[in-house]
Amino acid sequence: MREAWRWFGSNDPVSINDIRQTGATDIVSALHAIPTGEVWPLADIQAHKALVEKDNTENSSLVWSVVESIPVHEDIKLGRDNCQPYIDAWIGSMENLAKCGIKTICYNFMPVIDWTRTDLKYQLPNGGYALRFDQDKFAAFDLFILQREHAEADYSADELAKAKAVFSTMTEDDKALLTKNIIAGLPGKMTDAYNISDFRAALSQYQNISKDILRKNLFNFLSQILPKAEQLGMKLAIHPDDPPRDMFGLPRIICTAEDLEILFAAQPNPANGITLCAGTYGSRPDNDLPQMAKDFGARIHFAHLRGVTRDKDEQRSFYEAEHLESDVDMVGVIAALLKEEKSRKGAGEIFIRPDHGHQILDDINKKGNPGYSCIGRLKGLAEIRGVIKALKAVG
Repeated sequence: MREAWRWFGSNDPVSINDIRQTGATDIVSALHAIPTGEVWPLADIQAHKALVEKDNTENSSLVWSVVESIPVHEDIKLGRDNCQPYIDAWIGSMENLAKCGIKTICYNFMPVIDWTRTDLKYQLPNGGYALRFDQDKFAAFDLFILQREHAEADYSADELAKAKAVFSTMTEDDKALLTKNIIAGLPGKMTDAYNISDFRAALSQYQNISKDILRKNLFNFLSQILPKAEQLGMKLAIHPDDPPRDMFGLPRIICTAEDLEILFAAQPNPANGITLCAGTYGSRPDNDLPQMAKDFGARIHFAHLRGVTRDKDEQRSFYEAEHLESDVDMVGVIAALLKEEKSRKGAGEIFIRPDHGHQILDDINKKGNPGYSCIGRLKGLAEIRGVIKALKAVG
C-alpha cells in the first residue's frame, strides 16, 4: 500500500518538509483556489506538483498522486439544464491532471454540505482533542438556530425534547460556535462558507430532490466522465456522505454497502471506484467495514483509515477515536485491503492515508486545520504502518 498524506498547499501549517519526516511517500492534494465548476488549468496543476516535488533530488521523494477533491458543481447535483458546461469542465480538469501523471481522484456527491461536525475541539480524557458529531446538538441547530422549514417532521417527540433541552442551556457564544462549526466552511473549501440565510436558501433548492433523483443526477454525471476516465487510465473514488445519512432534509446516497451495490450495478465501468473512508462508513453500526473491504475490494482505489467511537445510547453521535481503538475493526479492514492488493499482483497499489488525527502534544497550542494536525496523524500513520508490517510478517 502507498502511504499518503493530505496537504492543503503552501498555506498548510504542516509543510512538505514536515511531511517528509512522517515517512509518507505520496501527497493527497487539490487546487483549492480554483472556483467550483472551472477547469483546473494545466499550468496551475504543474506549479502545484512542482511545489510538492521540488526537493526530491536532495531529499526523500514525495509525489502528488491523489486529488482530493475536484468539487462537483451544485447544478450537476440538482440536474439543472445548465449543468453541461460544469460536467465538461470536470472532464477538462481530469484531462489536465492525467497529463501530469495524477491518475486517482477522490470526489463526493454530497448536496450543499461537506463533512459535518458539531465539535471541532472535543476534549478527550487524555487531554487531547478530537472532532465530534453530537446528534442532539445538531438537532438543536437545525430546529432552533437554523429554524429550517418543516424540520420538526424529521424528529421524534423524544428527539425534539432533547434538542430543546440542549438549546435551552446554550449561550450566545455557544450558538455562534455551533453555527460556525456546521456551516462556516471546512478545510479544503469543498463547500463555500455560508451565513444562515444563504444556507437556508441552498437547502431549499433540494426540497423536490429525492434520493432517486439525486442518484439519477449522479449516474448522468458518471455516464459522461467514466468513459473518458477509463480512456485516460484514471481511477475515480467516490467518498461516502459524512455522516452517512440524510441531514437537513437533504438526500444522501453514498452511505451503505447497498448504496455501493446500486452504484456499481448502474455504472459498472472499471474506472468507477470508491474511497473506503473507514471512519465515515463506520459511524453507522450497520456497516461492516472488513466485509465491505472484502466485497468491494476491486473498486477500492483509496482508503481513509481512521476510527470512530459511537455513543452507547445514541448511535448517531460519535467522536473520532484512535486509529486502532474504536468501533471500527481496523486490523480487519487492513487485512482485507492487503489481500485485495495481493490479488492485483502488483498492478494497482491502494493509496491510504491517516485521517482526522487528534490534536495532541505541541499541536494543541498551534493553529491548524480541524482534524489535520501533524502529530495526531503521524501517530495514526505509525499505528497503521505497524499493523501492515505485522500482517505481512505473518503471511
